[in-house]
Amino acid sequence: MRVTDTFNAVAGTYDEERRRLIPCFDAFYGAAVEVAAPPLRAALAAGRTPEVLDLGAGTGLLSLLLAAAVPGVRLTLVDGAPAMLARATAQLDARGVPHRTVRADLVDELPPGRYDAVVSALAIHHLDDAGKRALYRRAAAVLTPGGVFVNAEQVAGPTPELDRRYDEVWMRRIAELGASPDEIAASRERMRHDRPATVTDQCRWLAEAGLVDVDCFFKEWRFAVFGGRAA
Repeated sequence: MRVTDTFNAVAGTYDEERRRLIPCFDAFYGAAVEVAAPPLRAALAAGRTPEVLDLGAGTGLLSLLLAAAVPGVRLTLVDGAPAMLARATAQLDARGVPHRTVRADLVDELPPGRYDAVVSALAIHHLDDAGKRALYRRAAAVLTPGGVFVNAEQVAGPTPELDRRYDEVWMRRIAELGASPDEIAASRERMRHDRPATVTDQCRWLAEAGLVDVDCFFKEWRFAVFGGRAA
């Protein structure tokens, strides 16, 4: 089964499972919003509509949080799973948030335009390392001057032992949060598509793509938020 088919199948229950499957949900998504918000607010202050590109947007979870934090943004959501995009559209329409959706894979060319923030959450780890590096270059190229790229991501441990420990802690914590055996099994099935990379490698690739002020802004075991700014 392709990764898009896997996520199409869970579009209706995806959001409600997030808090059980991401133990650091609030801090994780909150950090991504905090990093993305300054150039969006600066665009508003300059009398311009802030443009956001959400890569692998899924049900629009990160886009919804950004729209709530910075009212007035205009969103472009890219995803390969139509059922996920339909869910995102319904939620954004219900809140009156200006947006467009683009059905495309992360290896495809990005939608034309210039963006004050390019963001992604729990999507880019489905690409191999060469695909990640190519996407980071494309994302950097569509940022406005001073715009930011932010990736809220599942990452690999820097050693096999730490990677094993990441998984052990994750399993214990999601069980404590009430994730059911079926939810855990379904999550494990989706993880067969995962190709996570380390934070260190990905920050280096962002710098090689031309971004500055590259950093990891949040990390809790396998969940990390990192990014950089267009000079």
